[in-house]
Formats: sequence, structure tokens, C-alpha cells
Amino acid sequence: MADLSVSLCGIKLANPTVMASGILGTTRLLLRRAAASGAGAVTMKSVSLLSRGGHPNPTILSFDAGMINAVGYSNPGLEETLKEFADLSDIPAPLFASVVGQNADEFSRVAERITKLPFAAIELPLSCPHTPGYGTLAGQSTPEATFEITAAVRKVTDKPIFVKVSPNVPAIGEVASAAEKGGASAITAVNSMGPGMLINIEARRPMLAFKMGGVTGAALRPVAVRCVYDIYKTVKIPIIGTGGVSCGAHAIEMMMAGATAVGVGSAVFDGGMGVFAQIAREMEDWMDRNGVEKVEELIGAAHR
Repeated sequence: MADLSVSLCGIKLANPTVMASGILGTTRLLLRRAAASGAGAVTMKSVSLLSRGGHPNPTILSFDAGMINAVGYSNPGLEETLKEFADLSDIPAPLFASVVGQNADEFSRVAERITKLPFAAIELPLSCPHTPGYGTLAGQSTPEATFEITAAVRKVTDKPIFVKVSPNVPAIGEVASAAEKGGASAITAVNSMGPGMLINIEARRPMLAFKMGGVTGAALRPVAVRCVYDIYKTVKIPIIGTGGVSCGAHAIEMMMAGATAVGVGSAVFDGGMGVFAQIAREMEDWMDRNGVEKVEELIGAAHR
């Protein structure tokens, strides 16, 4: 039987699937459900220093090629998050924190408190395309800002740091390299692309309350695969390939492009919690048919 386990920055995953941030990570119980449903690891919803209401509804919509969203980092803030996730002993898979800030100081302040909890790693999304003051709208996706923020967080934690990058930058390898130089342990590639827009032609207005939002799902996958491929050639640290993965073939494609683990996001909305186990089964079947004993043999195969 094929071995699906991978080691990500020294963190053992039973299979390469990682629930992406912002999907169901608002409470410990939801994260426990995702882990119990077969995810190799799970990522909590991003937390900021202070609570945020986010954008008004509607914030998430499906369309024929994927999903578009502008949630706006709604979260209860750091203090409530510290209470909610104080005990992670009942979650049967590694749990990754996700922290955001408006500048390097805010990132480091949140990360310094979060690192005291039993999270396996800390993810830094520097790439949200639809929240003013954060991500690409705050200039956080440049190599300079990426280095500054990553280095600031590295000073306050010894835990693995995953830097989540934008697919919109013209030279994504330079951004990934800046993260690596700043102390990143891995790259999460990628965040949603865009922003994009959908218009209700009957109402004659944009469908999302914020008007524009990040594009995920099937439309993002070819872009994400190319980004992972480019980053693999640039850095020596692992990559979590994220964007449009909904089946075992997609996950294998991501790993062949260079990913060590594979983020799953929009597919949870379509396939439910069972999508993680489904992807793992399909990967295992493919490996058995093709004589691949260990899934780690697939990492970077398209480069060879």
C-alpha cells in the first residue's frame, strides 16, 4: 500500500492535504471535525490583533469556474482566539495558526502571543487581494515588505513560519526568496488571485457587497501550479501548493510542480469534509497503479 505521509518542516502529516486558512477555522470544534475527516493538517482562520467584523454580506459566491470572496478577515481578535485555542489536545492532526497585521509590528505582536499555544506552525498571509490595510492592498506582497514582516515574526517565535504569497506578483520567485531570507520555513502558494468582480445584470450592480473579491477554485488552479513550479526553482524550503485542488490528480499535479503538501480550500464547500479522505484515496490509488511507494517521490517530479 502506498505511503502518503510527508514531513513538512519536521511536522509529520499522515497525508499531504492541508485545510487552507479561512475555510472552517473559526472554532476549535470545526478544526477537529476537519482533522477527524481526514485532513493531514488544518489551518485556523486568520486572527488579527483586534476583533474585526469584516465586509458585509454577501461575502462569498460560487460561479461557473470557482468561487469569489471578500470576507475581510472577520475574526474575534487575539484575546478571544487565545481562549478558544488554549487546548488543542483533541485535534487529531497538526494545527497551523494564521496571523495578520497591518504592519510588521502588528504581525510580531500577534505571533508572539500565538506562539505560546500548541500550534505546530504559524502562517503569515501577506497576499489578501480584498482587505484594505492588509495583504496586497497594503503593499505586503513586495519582496521588501515580505522580508521585513517575516524577519519581525522570526524574532518572536522558534516555530515554523509559512509565508502565504500572492499569485498576482510579476516575479513570485523573488517574493518567495525574500521570505526565505527573512526566516520563513515554508511557502504557501498561493492566496486567491485578482481581485475579480461579478455583476448581477438584473440589479445592474456588483454581486459582492465589497464589489470585488479574491478568485479561488478551478479558475485559480493552473495559475497556482505555475507559481509552485516557479517557486520550487527559486527556494530550498518546502511549498504548500494551494489553489483549486479538488481531487487526487490535482494534488499529485501540485506535488509534481514542487509542493510538499497541498492546501485544500474551495473544494470543502463543494465536497464537504469528506474531500480530504477522497483526495487521499485517489492519490493512493494512482500511486498503486503507477508503482509509486512513497508520495514524497512525487515532489518536484515535473522538474526532472
